[in-house]
Amino acid sequence: MMKTILSTSLLANVLLVLPVGAQQVYKCVDAEEHVTYSNVVKPGSKNCNPITLEPESVLPAPARPRAASNPTPANFPSVSSAEQSARDNDSRVILAQELEREQKALEQARKELEEQRARNPGDMKDPKILDRLQPYEERVAQHERNIQALNKEIGNQR
Repeated sequence: MMKTILSTSLLANVLLVLPVGAQQVYKCVDAEEHVTYSNVVKPGSKNCNPITLEPESVLPAPARPRAASNPTPANFPSVSSAEQSARDNDSRVILAQELEREQKALEQARKELEEQRARNPGDMKDPKILDRLQPYEERVAQHERNIQALNKEIGNQR
């Protein structure tokens, strides 16, 4: 992991100092498996392979149309404010019900996780124990993310 991070940062640094016209970069691995990147292959180097680099786009982002230049058509369907308010209220009720279900599911997932932890309170750094607990921890995390998203949506509804 650390080797990958170092290699990636080294590649980024090499690419920053290359002249704009440089088109070829080589990845070389020495006998001790050290990775180097260069635009020149040193004499006697082995395990050097060219890397194909795609040029960066220099085109500006397309302009977004403004609302004034894109008016709503006259025949576009619309609803009354009373009907929209009723729809918004229905949406709030549904979101509140979903939030309640997620909170109950989170409580159950936390309970199951604690039961699994108590089942074998051995070394919590033991890979076997961590592998066994992982699905329970993921379930808890998923319910926490769902609750966070629902709370955000409910907050946007107000």
